[in-house]
Amino acid sequence: MNPARRPALIERRLCSNLEATHVEVMDDSQLHAGHLGAEGGGGHFRVVVVSPRFEGVSRLEAQRMVYRALGDLMDGAIHAIQIQTLTPAAWHQLRGT
Repeated sequence: MNPARRPALIERRLCSNLEATHVEVMDDSQLHAGHLGAEGGGGHFRVVVVSPRFEGVSRLEAQRMVYRALGDLMDGAIHAIQIQTLTPAAWHQLRGT
């Protein structure tokens, strides 16, 4: 897979599988050059996912939902991922809107 396409693919998966209202994908792979995971082709990412499906679930379960949404990408295209999950209400509160 072309590494430049990974962020867009991650965003599409999260939007469609989690009915996300907002997704941010940051590719931090360049910060991990020389790392074993980077040598194997997997990227390092940070994501912010806002979804009403996170209402009433624990932070751990919300992160599990993200992993399930990414599916096979976790088997090679993604080596490491930092996840922030928010409900729409928490996102608006965080942004002050």
